[in-house]
Amino acid sequence: MRQLILDLLPDTTPSLENFVAGSNGEALTGLAAWLAPTNREPQLFLWGEPGAGKSHLLQACEAAYTDARLDPDLSTMPATGDFHAVDNVDALSDDGQMRLFSAINRLHGSAGRLLSAASVPPLRLALREDLRTRLGSSLVYRLRALSDGEKIAALTEQASARGLVLPPEAFNYLFARAPRDMRSLAALLVSIDRYSLEHQRPVTLPLLREILQTSLDI
Repeated sequence: MRQLILDLLPDTTPSLENFVAGSNGEALTGLAAWLAPTNREPQLFLWGEPGAGKSHLLQACEAAYTDARLDPDLSTMPATGDFHAVDNVDALSDDGQMRLFSAINRLHGSAGRLLSAASVPPLRLALREDLRTRLGSSLVYRLRALSDGEKIAALTEQASARGLVLPPEAFNYLFARAPRDMRSLAALLVSIDRYSLEHQRPVTLPLLREILQTSLDI
C-alpha cells in the first residue's frame, strides 16, 4: 500500500525552503553557510536515522547526486564536476569506496565540494580506513527525525496556508496508513487539497478513506 500511495503523490522537488527543520535548525543553518560561495570547507557530512531528511537535503543542494544504496559501485557518479552529493555512503561496495576516495582527492585538488550522508557518523562507518578518515575530516551534523508533534504542527501550518481545514483525527488516520516521512506527508496534503477542491467536498475521514482507496484502485 505504501508504494501505491507514493505513486499517487504529486512530484515535489526537494529544496531547502520546503525542508521542515524541527530540531535540526543548527544543521540547516550550517549547511546553508557551507553552501555559500565564500565557504572554503571542502566537505560536509550529514548523519541520522532513516526519515530524518538526509536525502531531501542532499537532493536540494543542486549537486551531482548519487545514491550508494541504488548504485553501490558509484558507476553513475560523474567523473567531472566540482560539486557532488553521495547519499548512503554506508552502502558503498569496495569499488564504490575506491571511486569516492579518488573523487575526494580530485575535489580537494580543484577546490570542489562533497556533501555526503549515512546513518552513522563518519568514524563509525564500516569502510576502508583511508576513506573513513577523509569523511571524518568533514564538517559533521546530525539530523534527527521529526516527532509526531512536530510533523502535526508543520502540516497544520501548511494546511492553514492553503486554506485547508482538517478534522482533528485526520493526522492520526494518515500516520497509520501513509508513509510517515515529512516529504511524503506534505505531498499527500497537496493531493488531499486538490481532491477536496475538485470534488467540492470538505476534508473528512470518509474523504480521506476515499483518497487512499483511489490509490489502491489505480
